[in-house]
Amino acid sequence: MLKSEQDVIELIEEDEEMMEILRAAKAQDLPDWWICAGFVRAKIWDTLHQFEKRTKTPDVDVIYFDPVHVDEKTEKDLEEKLNRMLPGVPWSVKNEARMHMVNDIEPYESSVDAISKFPETATALGVKLDDEENVVLTAPCGLEDVLNLEVKPTPFFSRTEAGAAIYEERIDKKDWKSIWPQITVYHI
Repeated sequence: MLKSEQDVIELIEEDEEMMEILRAAKAQDLPDWWICAGFVRAKIWDTLHQFEKRTKTPDVDVIYFDPVHVDEKTEKDLEEKLNRMLPGVPWSVKNEARMHMVNDIEPYESSVDAISKFPETATALGVKLDDEENVVLTAPCGLEDVLNLEVKPTPFFSRTEAGAAIYEERIDKKDWKSIWPQITVYHI
């Protein structure tokens, strides 16, 4: 089963649909880009649950870090471009150099810094392709929780009452346990 970073990378490399999505994102030539969150987590949990059919994710989160072009229109233009390349993929593009203003927190230093501050450790994951089209994985909060089917808050979200409330609200709203019954959800 899945036990390591290399196992996760190989799982994604063997999934032609995921690779096609990664290639489309890579073609945008965005600075510090990643596809993150549910795109990665759902694949891991589907595999660990031995699902034969892929769980549909509500969006494919493409993030990047460009402190020069921080207007939302650029993100929407990129979504349109990606939709022309791969229609039917629920693209969501965000410049993490802008998202601190939306989230009302200190500015992020990079895309990986932003990923480390996602609400759940099992969601704080990202993948991209390097120049040779090899899958690169980032997991700033580690892979242990996602591989052990555990949902826990990231350190960033567990340190304040407001963060804890957002985490708990997301857990209720996402209702992941109804999709992946083997997961264990930890509350703050």
